[in-house]
Amino acid sequence: MIPPIRGIAASFSSFAGKVWSLYYDGFRSMTIGKTLWAIILVKLFLFFVVIKFLFFPNILKRDFDTDEERADHVRHELLDNSRKSSP
Repeated sequence: MIPPIRGIAASFSSFAGKVWSLYYDGFRSMTIGKTLWAIILVKLFLFFVVIKFLFFPNILKRDFDTDEERADHVRHELLDNSRKSSP
């Protein structure tokens, strides 16, 4: 016999609760791991926020005033480069 939908949802909820409990207890009882996680989060912040602004400036926004001008420039560059690369 096929179990009712409520039974499947209840077993999934129970599984999700067990997984949550496992991670919650694990993080709560960490000592050195909390420091390591803090270091990891600081490094991720540096990688994705600070370095983005240093190495990837928004050149289109700097050089063009409107979205239409930006789109025209990108379109021109794509078409121009595709013509150069084809024989």
